[in-house]
Amino acid sequence: MAGFLGTPLANQLVKEGNEVIGLDDFSAGNAEGLDPAVRLVRGNITDRELLWKLLQGVDCVYHLAAKVIVPDSILYPSEYEKVNVGGTVTLLEAMRDVGIRHMIFSSSGTIYGFQKEQPLKEETTKPKPASPYAVSKLASEYYINTIGRLWGLEAVCLRIFNAYGPRQGFSFTHAPVIPTFLKQSAARGTVIVHGDGHNTRDFVYVDDVVTALILASKIRNPQELVINIGSGIETSVQEVLDLAIKITGSKPEIVYNQRRLGGPDRMCADLTLARKLLNYEPKVSLEEGMRLTYALDRRLHKQTG
Repeated sequence: MAGFLGTPLANQLVKEGNEVIGLDDFSAGNAEGLDPAVRLVRGNITDRELLWKLLQGVDCVYHLAAKVIVPDSILYPSEYEKVNVGGTVTLLEAMRDVGIRHMIFSSSGTIYGFQKEQPLKEETTKPKPASPYAVSKLASEYYINTIGRLWGLEAVCLRIFNAYGPRQGFSFTHAPVIPTFLKQSAARGTVIVHGDGHNTRDFVYVDDVVTALILASKIRNPQELVINIGSGIETSVQEVLDLAIKITGSKPEIVYNQRRLGGPDRMCADLTLARKLLNYEPKVSLEEGMRLTYALDRRLHKQTG
């Protein structure tokens, strides 16, 4: 709950008058930026006894906990199975035991993998996960929906595409395109593009994702619902780089690493179901969102002195 999505979600829930209890192991998140009204507990989603204690009196669970670094999932798939899948099942059992029936799960657009037909539709596109991370998200969806049928759980799984915004984690091994390009461009150094820049993604600003998460909690009696959340716009990596250079006002050296492909060739979310069931409509354009990200996240600016 103290991560990239969890922090703005918790803050918005508090702003709307809700009591919020968050669980985080601080492997990636931190309490900086959280509203003081959020009751944040250090712990792991695989700790059954801790979950029992925290869930007493809770009405709805937002399940955002996961290991998310795709390259690491390829090296250590058992860890991703243990935390992402095992943690989901442990949480479901704890919810059953204390009588909670409502869950919103943060799944991922990566479960679709390599697909020829775009945009990607929940009901007709067969998932082809291309990494253990994506497999763990899809497996969690299956557990949630199967257990939902068996135990009467009401859950909504949101397949979130390429979310970005201030405070997004990035590092050498975990390099989301937008913060990485902004930081590299601002430094006026070298920007490395994996592939030829023609790969496309569906980039969605964090505030729009938070809106979707909250809207999902208002659905009554959901039955095995899986909904795409994105911008509905297909954008090439090269277009993102061009915007990063424009926003930072820089002229970095650009190197295209043709030996390392950047995942699927194309990805774009079909938002028909999100619009129909959630009344969801993304508000923040890519350029506006990138400008906000650059303005609000000082880590992306060139360091002086």
